[in-house]
Amino acid sequence: MEVTSNTSTSTQASTAAPKAVISSDFETFLKMLSTQLQNQDPLNPVDSADYAVQLATFSSVEQQVLTNNHLEALANRIALSGMSDLAGWVGMEAQSLSAAYFDGDPITLLPDPPAAADRAVLVVKDASGAVVLRQDLPLTEGPFEWDGRTATGGTAGQGTYSFLLESSAEGEVLKTEPVPSYSQVIEARRDGDDTLLVLKGGLIVNAQGVTGLRQAQ
Repeated sequence: MEVTSNTSTSTQASTAAPKAVISSDFETFLKMLSTQLQNQDPLNPVDSADYAVQLATFSSVEQQVLTNNHLEALANRIALSGMSDLAGWVGMEAQSLSAAYFDGDPITLLPDPPAAADRAVLVVKDASGAVVLRQDLPLTEGPFEWDGRTATGGTAGQGTYSFLLESSAEGEVLKTEPVPSYSQVIEARRDGDDTLLVLKGGLIVNAQGVTGLRQAQ
């Protein structure tokens, strides 16, 4: 609450300051104009057109300052709107080709074997690239929950794991490709024109690489 109050006070002060400066400058301008009128040469008075030019110039500068203030306020509102958009990512589960962090909870995978395949094998690798599991999967598209099971029948330790789908036909490998998985978004931030998402476990993906979103399970 204290931070919000300070920010609000600072914003109000910065908004009020230009107005005070404009008011002060206008009073100074009027004093200078009055002094000029009082001290002009009666035999060679200043042309009224010159006064009109001075007034128009000051008015133009005043309007430019106000316009700049309006543009700055608009930019601030747009920035706040962008932050609101970022907040919408946090807490969601994002689908991407990124590795995923296993901490005991099942990880939802989305394998999609090609129609020509007669066998699909899920390959799970740990952060070092070592294979911890090879498991046959159904040849139908659909979610698969990896519960941490390893090839030895044990449970994988906490850490980052990547997932590949090895598709083959008649014993010949057709292709090996990354398997999309869901991970919870714990932070969203801007990096230039990009939106970066920090996933559970500290993994970072570009929002452009996200192919699906869902409520956290």
